[in-house]
Amino acid sequence: MKSAAKAPRRNALWAPLSPAMTAGIVIVFLAIVIAIRPQWFATHDPELFDYDALLVGPSVKHWFGTDSFGRDIYSRVIWAFRVDLQMAVFATVFSVIFGTVMGALVGFFGGILDTVVGRVIDVIVIFPFLVLIIAIVALLGPGLINMYIAMTAVGWVFYCRLMRAEIRVQKNLDYAAAARGLGYSNLRIVVRHLMPNAMTPVLIYWMTDMALAVLLGSSLGYLGLGAQPPEAEWGVLIADGKNYIETAWWMSVFPGVAILLLGLGLSLLSDGLAEYFNRQEHA
Repeated sequence: MKSAAKAPRRNALWAPLSPAMTAGIVIVFLAIVIAIRPQWFATHDPELFDYDALLVGPSVKHWFGTDSFGRDIYSRVIWAFRVDLQMAVFATVFSVIFGTVMGALVGFFGGILDTVVGRVIDVIVIFPFLVLIIAIVALLGPGLINMYIAMTAVGWVFYCRLMRAEIRVQKNLDYAAAARGLGYSNLRIVVRHLMPNAMTPVLIYWMTDMALAVLLGSSLGYLGLGAQPPEAEWGVLIADGKNYIETAWWMSVFPGVAILLLGLGLSLLSDGLAEYFNRQEHA
């Protein structure tokens, strides 16, 4: 009887991945490989000027064409994976850490801490997200580090609200009451028992947030507030090509396609994780 009771859960754990999650894993894995070893995929030096090949369209020699300095667009798009994937991680990971910890504490203890943090969150969410990010980066100065600071200063509130809601549910379940009955400390109950069971929606949202971070980071790069030229970054590449959109469309189109593909991969991975965790919960 014991073995039979566990069979459905084992089948759920080892069931084939959904097409969405499979596609997301493949896209994100390839993006990580390219970001780690861009020299394996690039065909030219991304910073090499070739004044004999200015604004050349896609060809056998230059797959994605060249820019106004003769630099190979394909190689610059490949090297930009490193910067844009870095943005996806570092623009969100500190928000995840701080937001989940703060949300866990607020959700478990409540009281005055809940009130204070709740008011801080209310003040932050009053302002449009993008406008607030741009304002903070403009105040601190352009660059990736300041962009990460701005996105962390704003982004943590969403993780805090997610974790707070989940902890408030989890702490009233039987296993939490059993842990209190065994005399476990509050810190142990929160860290060892409540947080692991409340992390599912946070992880799912993190994947989606990484996709949004790529879009936002590229937008800031386009506006001159994120990565700075001559660094290869998709938003910077699109900005470089905006004045040539009618005569050299490839300068902006191919970096835009790269943004779309990475964002799609992260979104598919998020949807796949949501389906996977939902299958586990109902096993």
